[in-house]
This record gives sequence, C-alpha cells and structure tokens, in this order.
Amino acid sequence: MFALSERWLTESRALLRLAGPLIVNNLSIAGMQFADAVMAGRLGAESLAAVAVGGSVWFLGFTICLGLMMAIAPIAARFYGAGQPEMIGRYTRQGLWLGVALGLTLFALAQIFVVPVMSGFGIDEGFLDTTIGYVRAITFGAPAICIFLVFRFTSEGIGFTRPIMYISLFALACNVFLNWVFMYGKLGVPAYGAVGCGIASATTMWLMAVLMTVYVVSHKIYKSLKIFDHFAPLRMPVLKEILKLGVPISVTITAESGLFSAVSILVGTRGADITAAHQIALNFAATMFMIPLAISAATTIRIGHALGAGDHSRARDGGITGILMCVVFMAFSSAFLLLFRDVVVGVYTNDVSVKEIAISLLLIAAVFQIVDGIQIGAAGALRGFKDTRMPMLINTFSFWALGFPLAYMAAITFQAPPTYIWAGFVLGLSVAAVLLTARFNRLSKQLIR
Repeated sequence: MFALSERWLTESRALLRLAGPLIVNNLSIAGMQFADAVMAGRLGAESLAAVAVGGSVWFLGFTICLGLMMAIAPIAARFYGAGQPEMIGRYTRQGLWLGVALGLTLFALAQIFVVPVMSGFGIDEGFLDTTIGYVRAITFGAPAICIFLVFRFTSEGIGFTRPIMYISLFALACNVFLNWVFMYGKLGVPAYGAVGCGIASATTMWLMAVLMTVYVVSHKIYKSLKIFDHFAPLRMPVLKEILKLGVPISVTITAESGLFSAVSILVGTRGADITAAHQIALNFAATMFMIPLAISAATTIRIGHALGAGDHSRARDGGITGILMCVVFMAFSSAFLLLFRDVVVGVYTNDVSVKEIAISLLLIAAVFQIVDGIQIGAAGALRGFKDTRMPMLINTFSFWALGFPLAYMAAITFQAPPTYIWAGFVLGLSVAAVLLTARFNRLSKQLIR
C-alpha cells in the first residue's frame, strides 16, 4: 500500500511540473476570453452578445485546427521517450505545412460564409452585423495561431512547456491593451466596438506566432530536433500519420466545443439578455475548465514518454493520477460556484435581468463541471495511448445524439428557460465521462497484461 501511494505521489509531482506552465497558458487564454467578455459587456448587452455568438463561431473553427495540431504532442512524446529527437523535427516540419493550409482555409471560409450562416440561424438583428464583423476580423489571425500551435505541441511533446507559459502571459497583456485601443478608440484609433475585439485578438495571434518561432529557432533545447536544418517538401506518409491521429482528436474535441458553440448560436435567437447571461456563465465555466485541460495535456505527455520507454505500468499510473487530479479540482470549482455565484456574475455586468439569468445558469454549471473534469482527464489519458477513434465515437454520440437534441428542443421547440437548454450539457458530459473512463481502464489493463 505504501509503495502504491509513493508511486502515485511521484507521478503527481511529475505531472504537476509539466502541467504548471500549461495551466498558466490556459488561464491566460481564459483571461483573454474573460477580458473580451468584460470589456464588451461595458459597451452593452448587444456588444457582449455579439462577442459571445461570434466567439462561438470562431472557436468552432479554431477547435478543428487545434485538434489536428494536437496529434503532434503524443507523436513527439513517443519519439522523445524512445530517444529519437530527429524524428520529432520531421513531424514538426510537416505540421507547419498542415497548419498554414488549415489557417488559410479557415480564414477564407469565414470571409465567404459568415453572412449566410449567421443570417440562416436567425441571430437577433440587434447585433447581427456586429457579430459578422467580429468573425471576419478575428479570423485574420487563423494562419498565425496554427503556426503557434505546431510549435506549442512540439514543445509539449518533449516536456518543455515554459515558453508556452511565457508567450501566453505576454499575449494576455497584449490582448487587453489592444482591446482598450481598438474597442474604445484610444491613441488616435477609431472606436470599433465589439469588432475591435476581433482585431485585437487577430493581432495578438500574429505576435504569438512570431515570438514562438523566434524561441524555437534560438533556444538550445530544440537543436537536437533539427527542425530548421533543411527545407522539407510535403511528405504524404508523415502528413497521413498526423491526420490519422489528428482527425479523430479534432472530431472528439470539436464534438464537445461544437455543442457549446451550437447552443450559443441557439441562445442567440432568444434575445440579447439571455445571450449575454449565457456568455457570462459559459465564460466562467470555460475559465475553470482550463486547469483540468492543462492537466489532461500533461497526462498525454507523461503517458507518451512512459510508453516510448516501454513502461506500461507507469503509463497507467499517469492516466489514473491525471483523471483524479482533474476531478478534485473541478469539485473545488463547483463548491466555489455554489457559494459565490452572485459575486462572479457581478464582475461581468450590472444589468439586473442579465444577472438573474446568469446566476441560474451557474447553478447548472456547478453540476456539469465535475463530470467535465472526468471526461477531459480520461480523454487526455487515451490520447497518450494514441487511442483516438473510440473517444471520437463516444464524444460524437454523447454530445450530438443525446446532448444537442435536448438543447435544441428546449431552445427552439419549447422556448424553455435557458436552464433547460443547459441540461443538454449535463447529459452529454455525463455519458462521455462514464464511457471514456471505462475505455481507459480497459485499454491500460490490457497493455499491462
């Protein structure tokens, strides 16, 4: 028993060393979203609603790219554990080709289709034009953020997460400053309102890409990877391997984030007050989610290193530890919400009707956060085992066959209060948490046997 506890304590420390900078990175990203919501909220409910709906559309496209790029982390972790650094450089170079292509495609699609998509969903006319302008502005940063992600997941794969933390902290400060400039019209720049929020975000993404590229070129830890030793044309076998692992990851995380984005769009048909309240509750929940998300990513890395070294028992220990740490944090987060939800909502808005709706939604958020922690921890563990197809099927079923129909009927068919819409989140996350955890338990035991 003592040996078991000691092993898990050792694994927890190693996991936290990896996760620490990633937690800072994720909280910085959440800080940007928080700043966007608060600064847009000061402009009024319609501006906040435009950022909420437009941000959901952008995040859906971004998540597709994020999932594809995430394949680089477990691949790099396996090669790093096996002592083959030059193979990591090969996958990074091909990832750059893929990232640029994805970013340009996302930008082009947004410019062409944002008007018919937003109009087709029946978004409230009061903030429709602002929403369209926001989406068109923020997608200028799509190629840059994809480049950043390639280098980010390469760094994660080798267990060097500090530069990700440094750049994200810079990005947070930069994004808040540029919001102030472009949204409110400072330093001689016209006041673009909510559209200025999109301009600020896109500019920040390009600065992140430049800084991360400079870091990778100049830091000695990347020298053994030989990323820039020669120009590499497209190599289809390498790209196919990235896509084979990345497409299921992309579908998996897009199934969840897509549910949240789709529900935000559905809520956007119910008026500015409900949409603004939904954004407040979702923004806070997403902020808390960033910590288990970082632990999940660190779990992927730890398992990849262990499997690369041929240690299956350590890989299972890493998965169990990661899942438990995610659950414990989310339990504390839920307790905080139950005690201080009035204070949380007051930070975002002074509008009485918006506050009342948001407080009711945070009660639902306190419930789904715990199961969300379980499912994201289990998903990260399975990525470390390079098991991506079954999680894809589980998430797609849980969120879109179960969760979305419930949310759609509540929002559109029955015009029910927003708490009923959020019940779709609880159902989808609960089913995914049970199935993903069972999948990890079975797979990790089989490898040990």
